[in-house]
Amino acid sequence: MPSSHPLQLNEIIDLVILTDPQKLLDIGVGFGKFGFLSREYLEMWNSGNDYLHWTRQIDGIEAFEAYLTPMHDQVYDKIFHGDALNILPAMTERYDLILLIDVLEHFTFEEGLNVLEQCRRCGRNIVISVPKLMSPQGEVYGNPYETHKYNWNTNDFSFIRDKFFLSNEKSTICYIGEDWERIKFTVRRRKTRNRLKNILSFLRLTRILKLLSFLWT
Repeated sequence: MPSSHPLQLNEIIDLVILTDPQKLLDIGVGFGKFGFLSREYLEMWNSGNDYLHWTRQIDGIEAFEAYLTPMHDQVYDKIFHGDALNILPAMTERYDLILLIDVLEHFTFEEGLNVLEQCRRCGRNIVISVPKLMSPQGEVYGNPYETHKYNWNTNDFSFIRDKFFLSNEKSTICYIGEDWERIKFTVRRRKTRNRLKNILSFLRLTRILKLLSFLWT
């Protein structure tokens, strides 16, 4: 599909915002959702830029040109047409963040390793999302690149040291790169703070209920 399930949007866009890239590469553009959201939250939120005055570079790679519409031209600075396996080795640009969202499962394991190697060369950081349970899939909308070939799991990333995983109901989300420790610390500190808030709210509610129970007796 040129799209992906919505239950991973919060985690992925949060990682994009925390990384704060000046240059971003979206591999497997598809419908353009992550390019659009990255443009929105990197350019408009807390940037102070004039509306439609873009200062970030957002590029993409798309193997199936039929997916591309005039909307993509408004969002992306440049889209490279073709198979990422052929395009990445020739790229000389270095990006602050590369997105591989529901992309790796469309390669064989060996091809996926090649893509990851090239992404490490071209990018400081990478966000990867792959389905936990990969369903059988062939061509979609006449696109042979939509075929599912390999179901990645956390063990397949064991050879990479500079990484961490985010929990998600349906997807394995992995952050890799130079900023992984900073991003991991920020994400975990936020989760800890939210847990403490929930505990305090529960304790306050418990006290209120006890007080009400006492007053009504």
